[in-house]
Amino acid sequence: MALFFLIFFIILSSASSCDRCVHQSKVAFFPDDSPLSSGACGYGSLALGFNGRFLAAAVPSLYNKGSGCGACFQIRCKDTSLCSKAGTKVIVTDYNNSNKTDLVLSSRAFVAMANKGMEKHLLNLGIADVEYKRIPCEYGHRNLTLRVEEFSKHPNYLAIKVLYQGGQTEIVGIDVAQVGVQNWGYMSRNYGTVWDTSRAPTGPLQFRFIATSGYDGSYVWAKNALPADWKPGVTYDSGVQITSIAQESCSPCDDKPWK
Repeated sequence: MALFFLIFFIILSSASSCDRCVHQSKVAFFPDDSPLSSGACGYGSLALGFNGRFLAAAVPSLYNKGSGCGACFQIRCKDTSLCSKAGTKVIVTDYNNSNKTDLVLSSRAFVAMANKGMEKHLLNLGIADVEYKRIPCEYGHRNLTLRVEEFSKHPNYLAIKVLYQGGQTEIVGIDVAQVGVQNWGYMSRNYGTVWDTSRAPTGPLQFRFIATSGYDGSYVWAKNALPADWKPGVTYDSGVQITSIAQESCSPCDDKPWK
């Protein structure tokens, strides 16, 4: 199944695509961060440690059935008397079912769009006209990380939460196998960024992540990610990171940083 996804997206590859599609919309904000930290992506309280709490809930087209969890966006409001050219950068941690805004931001992220001294004026708007674009997520020297969920049951039932996903991609599939063995089995998306299988192989585990966004797809192979005695509630360094900058087809395209 994972191979099918990979081939499908490579076939659709296009040389005329863009990695910085600019979208026009509106954004609102949450008065506090609790909805974003208990959101549909499943990050829980871990979300409060992401990106200085610059977080967002995304509409279905961006949330994309959970594939959009962890995506990073740069957003700036159109009123230059209120807002800076650089705007703010956010990470998607929740689902937004509003038909009025593409994104609902944490109050900290919303205020960060403002010029100095204009924060209260921007907050008073409640909803702001904006433009936004997808950007790569950067976590410094931190690798893609796997957290074994508490409801996992060693050795057969394994549920993992994917954290600190870098690059500008979406994870659309995960395969798992015992280290040194090529008998791969697929995991299913339980919800948000949580994947599971009731047929976890025994022994230390390796993973293949199928990372894709727009037209590009590739495998990212974590060759020794979980020990044989993996434990629920424990976080493991995968030893790899996703750095791909995937493409979309759109107009206008703006690949220059907003500063």
